[in-house]
Amino acid sequence: MKSIGSIYLASQSPRRSQLLDQLGVRHELLLADADEDSEALEVMLPNEAPRRYVQRVTALKLGAALQRLKKRGLPDAPVLCADTTVALGRTIYGKPVDARDACRMLQELAGHTHQVLTAVAIGWGPKELVTLSTSRVRFAAMSRKQIEAYAASGEPMGKAGAYAVQGGAAAFIAHISGSYRHYGTPTF
Repeated sequence: MKSIGSIYLASQSPRRSQLLDQLGVRHELLLADADEDSEALEVMLPNEAPRRYVQRVTALKLGAALQRLKKRGLPDAPVLCADTTVALGRTIYGKPVDARDACRMLQELAGHTHQVLTAVAIGWGPKELVTLSTSRVRFAAMSRKQIEAYAASGEPMGKAGAYAVQGGAAAFIAHISGSYRHYGTPTF
């Protein structure tokens, strides 16, 4: 069996790739083809619990990545993917559709403790494993002006819950309990 000597990372997140680099893990990107609708995998089912949602989406993304590997005829190697969601109670906060949606999310999260759930999946041949990291994050109270300025920066776009700990939102985080690496639009 021919091997690439590393893993495939099926994620567009630069932070996930940076984390693997930081850990010394050799990897190659295994990104979706132009005709794949990766966002369609993130559709929420009615009454779906946040934990179940993020694990299901990650498993779907892994399945799509494994099919992509086979379709492209690439050397066999482990495939890693992940997904993150933010939840306040049973309310799931995905990626905002625009700045107004980002403001809505941040207004709802401000002054509250919420969960950041990251499911990580790895597959190689017939074997697949999905695991979950959960962090609790408390935002300080935020004024409308602060929220609008942050949303206008463009940083919230493409990030679950409209923020990431690695950016400007860090100024509004009062407390984190759990993994910093799996937080915000986590790094894995």
